[in-house]
Amino acid sequence: MPTPRDVLTPASLALLQSIADTGSFAAAARANDMVPSALTYRVRQIEDALDVLLFDRSSRQARLTPAGTELLRGGASLLGEVDAIANRVKRVATGWEPQLTITVDSIIDRATVMELCASFLALSPPTRLRLRAETLSGTLTTLTSGEADLAIGVVMDNNTATGLQRELLGTVHFVFAVAPHHPLAQAAEPLSDELIRQHRAVAIADSVRQGSPLTIGLLSGQDVLTVADMPTKLDAQIRGLGVGLLPTCLAQDYIDVGRLVAKPLERATQQIQSSYAWRKRGQAEPGRALQWWLEQLQRPVTRAALLGERHRIR
Repeated sequence: MPTPRDVLTPASLALLQSIADTGSFAAAARANDMVPSALTYRVRQIEDALDVLLFDRSSRQARLTPAGTELLRGGASLLGEVDAIANRVKRVATGWEPQLTITVDSIIDRATVMELCASFLALSPPTRLRLRAETLSGTLTTLTSGEADLAIGVVMDNNTATGLQRELLGTVHFVFAVAPHHPLAQAAEPLSDELIRQHRAVAIADSVRQGSPLTIGLLSGQDVLTVADMPTKLDAQIRGLGVGLLPTCLAQDYIDVGRLVAKPLERATQQIQSSYAWRKRGQAEPGRALQWWLEQLQRPVTRAALLGERHRIR
């Protein structure tokens, strides 16, 4: 006996819809260039495989049963998905990736990433977009492990670029900032490491799952409040839960209105080189989705916005 998978084909669903639309087996047979007995046999096969009645035959007009109505409702969705898959396959054949995974470091401005996503999705690409949030070494690890195709906001040296291509995103400058009600706000400047060590630091957890996690700006023996990402670190320092380095572009607005106090240090203020990187595909050119993102990242205004500067994508 045929199974539901054998009989629920696009052609069979279209045939059932034709009967429902015409209200008659005979009319549907004529519309589909079939003899009525052949059409009736096809419907019986479907009903037997599903073990339900799809049409009420008690009157002269063929009326859908509740089961038949539900089948055609689901069938319409199925046929729409078949059409959508066919369209995606055609476009993927022209160079679009089925999926593009982008890892975004917590230092990157989320609003700018969403603006880029909106512009990309407005193209109606066949590529499904997937975003991952990582921090510090974890951002690069997702790329080297093959879990991501593009990483934005990675910290790399020349020894970590094997099999990858990268471009500089920009320089991230840091400022040591404390809440105005924190004891260090009134401390004599510049602050020494010995004095800072006596107070809790706020640090972002490195999302790397294996290997040695990366830390920035922590002192040996210092109490630490560890948080998940840069926005949470900023919030914790505004609340006076700890102190630490913050990207100047992120902290400056809060310093300007007095919600944070910038404190100079005895040691040199830290800065890092932030990059974006992607995996090589041998001699092959990047897919069209990755090409689109790389083109956007080449724009100075986009790079500045991703690092939280006051520019926005035009």
